[in-house]
Amino acid sequence: MDYSKEALRDYFSKKRLALSHQTHDDYSLAIANLCLKLPIWEFNFFHLFLPIASQAEVDTTLILTLLQGRDKQVVLPRVSGQNRLEHILLTDGTKITQNKWGIPEPESGISIDPSMLEVVFIPLLSFDKKGNRVGYGKGFYDVFLKNCKKEVLKIGLSFFDPVDRIDGIRDEDIPLDYCISPQKIHSF
Repeated sequence: MDYSKEALRDYFSKKRLALSHQTHDDYSLAIANLCLKLPIWEFNFFHLFLPIASQAEVDTTLILTLLQGRDKQVVLPRVSGQNRLEHILLTDGTKITQNKWGIPEPESGISIDPSMLEVVFIPLLSFDKKGNRVGYGKGFYDVFLKNCKKEVLKIGLSFFDPVDRIDGIRDEDIPLDYCISPQKIHSF
């Protein structure tokens, strides 16, 4: 198998889109249930992406329900420029709309500094056994994670198990602390 980021991006994007709706839902539920076993529940500020339906991303609305049920502060990303995210506190009045790329995000709201975040759930297409990840290749999360405190917990969500390695990992690529697949929690 070709372990380049481009090849992994292509392979896992197609594999994810090929999942049946039932399998997608079952896997998303299994991932949400495994979140309950993570050592994260003493924290208060959680950053969570909302799923891009056209990319068949993990349904994070299930994780959102868990976080809200435990009275956690949930922060959602909003694209605010080239390779930049703004981080908006989710409140009862937050209006969610899709941006031009089909990404659900808050229209506006209270901006939260990344240094306040304690746990970040990260979208990805693939990850390896060392916690390196392959996203969509735009660098949004790499730029964002550099502005978080060093001890922020970085949790990837994937329908699939890790590959052996990812070729082309750079010094600026920030590895995960955990990645949750439907069958297990991978710890790095």
